Amino acid sequence: MIGSLLFYAGLLISLTIGLLYFRDLGDIPQLVMKTKRVNVDRFIRNEYQFLAIGGGAWLVSAIAHLGFGAGPGWLFWAATVLTGALVAFVWVYVHKGLRNQKDTARYYSIEEAREFVSPTTQVIVLEKNGVARAHPQSQIMRPHLAGTEEGLEGSNVVMTFCAIANLGLGMTPEVEGEKIELEVLAQHGNNLVLRDNNTGEPIQQIYGFRARDADTSADGPVCPLRQSLAMQPWPTFRMTFRGFQKAYPEGTVFLNKPPANPFLRLLDFAMELAFTATIQKHHTEAKPIMQNLEHPVDPRLPTKTYVWGVNIGSDATCWTDDFVVAQGNTVNAVVGGQALVVSWSPLYESLNVWINDTGADVAEVDFFGKTSDGHQLARSPDVKAGLFWHVWAEFFRHTDINRVGDPASNGAEDAA
Repeated sequence: MIGSLLFYAGLLISLTIGLLYFRDLGDIPQLVMKTKRVNVDRFIRNEYQFLAIGGGAWLVSAIAHLGFGAGPGWLFWAATVLTGALVAFVWVYVHKGLRNQKDTARYYSIEEAREFVSPTTQVIVLEKNGVARAHPQSQIMRPHLAGTEEGLEGSNVVMTFCAIANLGLGMTPEVEGEKIELEVLAQHGNNLVLRDNNTGEPIQQIYGFRARDADTSADGPVCPLRQSLAMQPWPTFRMTFRGFQKAYPEGTVFLNKPPANPFLRLLDFAMELAFTATIQKHHTEAKPIMQNLEHPVDPRLPTKTYVWGVNIGSDATCWTDDFVVAQGNTVNAVVGGQALVVSWSPLYESLNVWINDTGADVAEVDFFGKTSDGHQLARSPDVKAGLFWHVWAEFFRHTDINRVGDPASNGAEDAA
């Protein structure tokens, strides 16, 4: 009696944990069903504890069956194979298939990159003191994180990329002097969810702070409890690869070349096939492929419109590139009390957002931030460049669209 109870209870617990692991971190179920964020966060925080409980429960059932003959053999082996397959798939998918390159990324010359990157490919750029790194979307799509131990010109910065959101963000993985050990774990709301392996805390890429540090006031969770609890964002911008070559002829390019290990090479090949097919569909169809949005899609813009969003404090707005072009390539606006200039550069095929410290509207600014009167502007670090509208609106429900001027003085213009 006790043996049978232990047998069935052990199998049930281990199989349930395997199914929950697959549901919450396996991505595939989210193609057809919604997964609650609270469940995703729970498994991110307690992944190995849950797996240990599941493994222990299976061991109890195995002892009851193999040692004392409890329960039918077909049930034991069927449940064992199914549970093992679920756990193995998710663990390999997350920890090996999505293994990141936050410290090991390799950057190549433009000449070598031309063999792997087409001229019109979108690249996401980090730059300091004229030293620039380009990250082609097709190359950074799967590792999600790219950086080097020496940093960019001495600065600790990692490029994070979410293919589902179409969002690349440079971040300094530190909080109040404490290193953040980033790992890719999941996605929710069509946006990447990372984990700080030092604390086990989930981090929504678009926010850049640990879930435990979220402000629970009316402005949260878009704001951390203190600004210092958010990872420092790095000015990140988009352009075409041919534009990058014009702007930074000595720049370097991230390439995700196949590994030497034949097993990892085969795994990466399979992952690339799956990612490419899924992301292509995501870019070409209005409906999001992952069914895990917590809010209805905001109808003010078509779902897959690319927007350049800025959030400062509790204020948020975004612009579309066609709107900026229609305004003569330059838009002046204020977000969160910060004066900004949004400008389109036809030569470099790039939309950029600059901090306007001139005290007046700027009529023209070039790709490098130089105004017509020679004043040098700095790039805004608060820009989310070229992400999908439905993702931006999911996390910033209060956003304005195509704001012109200062809403505090003349109201925000919604010119979508």
